[in-house]
Amino acid sequence: MKKLALVLGSLLVVGSVASAKEVMPAPAPAPEKVIEYVEKPVIVYRDREVTPAWRPNGSVDVQYRWYGETENKTKKEDTDGDWAAGRNNAGRLQTLTKVNFTEKQSLEVRTRNYQALRGTKGDSSDDQIRLRHFYNFGNLGSSKVNATSRLEYKQNGRDGGKKAEASVFFDFADYIYSNNFFKVEKFGLRTGYAHKWAGHDNDNTVERALVNFESEYTLPLGFSAELNVYNYYDWHHDKLAYADKKHEYNGELEAYIYQHTPLYKANNVELSFDFEGGYDPYAWHQHKVVDNGSGKGERASYSVYMLPTFQVAYKPT
Repeated sequence: MKKLALVLGSLLVVGSVASAKEVMPAPAPAPEKVIEYVEKPVIVYRDREVTPAWRPNGSVDVQYRWYGETENKTKKEDTDGDWAAGRNNAGRLQTLTKVNFTEKQSLEVRTRNYQALRGTKGDSSDDQIRLRHFYNFGNLGSSKVNATSRLEYKQNGRDGGKKAEASVFFDFADYIYSNNFFKVEKFGLRTGYAHKWAGHDNDNTVERALVNFESEYTLPLGFSAELNVYNYYDWHHDKLAYADKKHEYNGELEAYIYQHTPLYKANNVELSFDFEGGYDPYAWHQHKVVDNGSGKGERASYSVYMLPTFQVAYKPT
């Protein structure tokens, strides 16, 4: 009996252990990661132009002009001073260099050198250098009015007349109606101050306040036009030549018409016929300061010109 009880007890112990193992849950397998691939369409703009990044740039323009004689006379040979008063018997070499430092700031340097073509009786002493610095402030607030400042220094040859000027131009061109036949390129007011002098003392010194109207237009068939009205008020350090005054109001009107007709073009070379003409300028003064040869003076003077030319232009880039 005792052996039977031991055997039964062993069976019970083994059975309880076996039943306990069956009750324990099996470990759950880790869930598989699901990777989804989403295909998105790629849009290629074949006709889209990508604007390159801005970088400093500039240009150099070189021109040569030849001035003949007026009825076989130069300005010095015309003792009456009533006909050959303009530029005569000279060649002019002009170099215009423009450098754009930033999108808003640029510098312009222009030099003019004259050479007498027949003997020494030309206008070779009228050499000139002009420096201009521009800064574009952009539009004023939410308006379409653009503001650009200009600092200018100009000096004639042989220690001649000099001028230092500071001004701001307010351009209203975006408010003026334009179309494919008539386009307003420039239309606005310039206000500023200028100091003019000659030599190294106060003689011939002038202080000037200015309010100018300036405009440029593009017309069909290669035509363009320019209209400017300059208004000055001058303070002279010396009295005027024909008036016992030191202060005066004066003004000028410039009206030009231009036409450009290309005749031949190959690669970077272009031959064209160009025409320009108009008032250059019509000037008026408060006092009689214009020398008319009578010793009394006049209040107004004008110059009208027409200049047809054939021009060959070469652009390296």
